Amino acid sequence: MKKYELGIALSGGGSRGFAHLGILAGLNERVIYPEVISGTSAGSIVGALYAAGLDPYDIYKNFKKLKFTDFTKMHLPTDGLFSFDNLRARLEKIILQKTFEELELPLFICVANFNKCTAEYINCGPLHKIIQASCAIPVLVSHVKINNTYYVDGGLVDNLPVKPLVRRCKRIIGVNISPYEEINKIDSLFQVAARTFQISLDNNVRYNKSKCHIYIEPKNMIKYNMLENKHSDEIFEIGYNHAKKMSLKAVN
Repeated sequence: MKKYELGIALSGGGSRGFAHLGILAGLNERVIYPEVISGTSAGSIVGALYAAGLDPYDIYKNFKKLKFTDFTKMHLPTDGLFSFDNLRARLEKIILQKTFEELELPLFICVANFNKCTAEYINCGPLHKIIQASCAIPVLVSHVKINNTYYVDGGLVDNLPVKPLVRRCKRIIGVNISPYEEINKIDSLFQVAARTFQISLDNNVRYNKSKCHIYIEPKNMIKYNMLENKHSDEIFEIGYNHAKKMSLKAVN
């Protein structure tokens, strides 16, 4: 097993994933470059784009004007209200590498095996369909079938996927953009689905947090709807400022 000095685990969190980009931009400006990445859901998208060699600022500019509907197709509601086929198609145009092995940096993507109710950390084979699977929030988005197995959002079983990094990395940065916080009202079915999903996220983050040498949890993320991109500038800046100001003694 190859060993690395520094790895980073990126949580799920929908449009809050812009904070991941801000954090990566801030870390890079401080000459801190993760050598291996593990991601779930939104973290799998950001992780794959970064591992493909794209600059965080360029990724941010490409995605900031897009809406949830730009990634989805209406779907017969047998296994989800929408499909993420459009997300996969868009990523195929941006990430030219077709497999994990072709990426510039090693990448692990966490998906939930819906048949077995287990987490799987995939780092080889076809890339884009695995990203799609890792983002498939149950009920809201249809599952992805691969080799007679149904896969859904990795955050369901592990929203801070440090596990693949623990034995491989001397130091680990964990980034959680979906911290549990109390809310006062729910305005839509989308919020019901997202909030229900988040209940499971918090439970599996608590243990994994202890495995990180640096744990990053930007504040006030709860006020940003996971399915809306209209605050992408603010979210990016929160992540960027957090990375620029925080103490990083553990990774220096």
